[in-house]
Amino acid sequence: MTIQIESTRLDQRVDELIRAQVAKTPGGVAVICGNESLTYAQLEARYEALAARLRGLGVHRGSLVGVHLDRSIDMLVAVIAIMRAGGAYVPPDPEFPAERLAYMVQDSGLDLVITHSWLANAAPVGTYRKLEIDKLETQAGTSAPAATNGAAPTSADLIYVLYTSGSTGKPKGVALEHRNVVNFLLSMQHEPGLKPADRLLAVTTLSFDIAGLELFLPLVTGASLVIGGRDEAADGVRLRELVEKHSITVMQATPTTWRLLIEAGWQGTSTFKALCGGEALPGDLARTLTTLCAELWNMYGPTETAIWSTCFRVPAGGAPILIGKPIANTGIYILDRSRRPVPTGIPGELYIAGAGVARGYLNRPELTSERFVDDPFSKAFGGRMYRTGDMGRYLPDGNLEFRARADNQVKVRGFRVELGEVESALTDHPRVKQAIGRVIELRPGDARLVAYVLADGEAPAAGELRDHLRTRLPQYMIPQHFIGVDAFPLTPNGKVDRAQLPHPQDAGT
Repeated sequence: MTIQIESTRLDQRVDELIRAQVAKTPGGVAVICGNESLTYAQLEARYEALAARLRGLGVHRGSLVGVHLDRSIDMLVAVIAIMRAGGAYVPPDPEFPAERLAYMVQDSGLDLVITHSWLANAAPVGTYRKLEIDKLETQAGTSAPAATNGAAPTSADLIYVLYTSGSTGKPKGVALEHRNVVNFLLSMQHEPGLKPADRLLAVTTLSFDIAGLELFLPLVTGASLVIGGRDEAADGVRLRELVEKHSITVMQATPTTWRLLIEAGWQGTSTFKALCGGEALPGDLARTLTTLCAELWNMYGPTETAIWSTCFRVPAGGAPILIGKPIANTGIYILDRSRRPVPTGIPGELYIAGAGVARGYLNRPELTSERFVDDPFSKAFGGRMYRTGDMGRYLPDGNLEFRARADNQVKVRGFRVELGEVESALTDHPRVKQAIGRVIELRPGDARLVAYVLADGEAPAAGELRDHLRTRLPQYMIPQHFIGVDAFPLTPNGKVDRAQLPHPQDAGT
């Protein structure tokens, strides 16, 4: 699909559409979170006031500003205000361990972090200025333009930097531009589609890139956004109550969250649109959702190509679950090891090209050149494509089928996990000689991260290893099972034979 993409920044588009919405329906609800709600006019006043304050603090084109906030309306206001001031946001998640937060601050060079006063004890370690958003006056500020830092802000400027799991033991910052995200949102408006009458429930943490759809798509469409709190998103009963209370019509979630909602007794509605992504959509879950919803969409895409790169409307009746076709202005190639196209029906590695391809990894030029490579199939000068590490194939009807990962990266509950980072953190323990990570599906849709540990002396207990990892890794990267081994099984060529490692059930864990 090809659609015309304006050369505007996301904040400019949001602001224009919000002003139009205010003129059309001044009392229209833009966002709800808990007991707080804002009309489009109130939201505009809030983010313009904060943007003016940020300009006064020196935020300009190219500035990176931290967002260390609980899920709230303040979070939405902060990310729009940062963009309006010319900067880009970096989200150090309050749930992340201190070591990871400190690394993100240091690696991105943050000079300013927006936070809540009650998060003072969880603030990232580092030298930077803090702006406590809950202590600011909420009246509208000046409408002075963003500082230009030598030139006017453009659609090629950064919009955010998100940190993902890194194979070297350190997370890496993925740098996205405004034009990447604008293309994505305009495509999502068309398919799967969102209407002004819709109410979309946001359940994703800001540090997970798919939050971009949840926060921004309703605003550029004129729909209403309901932000669920962290506890609500993790509790099936509370999530169901939130969906029913606010008459939600659209929700995006991982398979794990959809199962939580269904197991809590959610009955669905005949007008509900469900978007599922972040990890493979199991067949049994798809069959259930297609009976509960008007539409079920399977979404696919890495952080490096602006959230989702393909989408597929899942038919009822148990048909094969595909990842569909590329979104607008996006090309997907299936290539062999020599980067030559393979015939339809033959598996190869997925390379993604087009308007969604990120700038690269922040401060990591070597890794950027390794994963973001020249696009020899594009007529555009300087065209690039992203090497996903995913294996797939084209079917005769033009749809894509996902097959497997080609490397040591996995998805657990929607989050990308480099097993190398987990293994590196485990071997930092003084009594761990070697560690291997693996994902095992105990039942359809129940993927577990398992760590196999070869001890140096007395083996540490699982609780001790969990406590050790909590100081280094976010919760989603901590294995659910720890299995001690006396030696690792090897393949004939001397590599660890992961397929021969004991199953958690066989090991009694």
